[in-house]
Amino acid sequence: MDIFFEGIILRPWSIRDAHDLARIADNKNIADNLRDGFPNPYSLEDAITWLNIILPENIPPRFFAILAEKVIVGSIGIVTKTDIYRKNVEIGYYLAEDYWGKGIMTRAIMAATSYSFRQFDIVRVYAEPFADNPGSRRALEKAGFSLEATLKQNVIKNGIIKDSCIYSVLKEDFKFSLD
Repeated sequence: MDIFFEGIILRPWSIRDAHDLARIADNKNIADNLRDGFPNPYSLEDAITWLNIILPENIPPRFFAILAEKVIVGSIGIVTKTDIYRKNVEIGYYLAEDYWGKGIMTRAIMAATSYSFRQFDIVRVYAEPFADNPGSRRALEKAGFSLEATLKQNVIKNGIIKDSCIYSVLKEDFKFSLD
């Protein structure tokens, strides 16, 4: 199931994408803005391992390659929550550095959020960027998300304690639809 929106495509990942995934993900500037489970350097073996983990459970699709001009330029994932958080999904994403600042991630967030509200029985989509990642924060804001909180000294990345943020949008407030 491909999602088309304003010049980008969100397409479920395939094992055939391993080389492209390793190419875009092997970037310290990307890894520095993600959780520690994201390896750096990012090898072909890392790509194959991750794809083999997510592909069996990717029905309905929750992990997508982002394509611009028919080239894989990033990744966006939808993590469904359980127990008392089951009406929420968290989105996580990254974009090849050559494509930063072009509005691609804003469009991908909008498309993934619209898809999430249609596909899953949820009321809220959220993301947790680091406070010192203005590009990610701006993409969320442009996609209609609001800052809920800044969590002081909440994370440690590369040995540095730093703040993180919670951005969210409620289904009733989200103004965009892929329909």
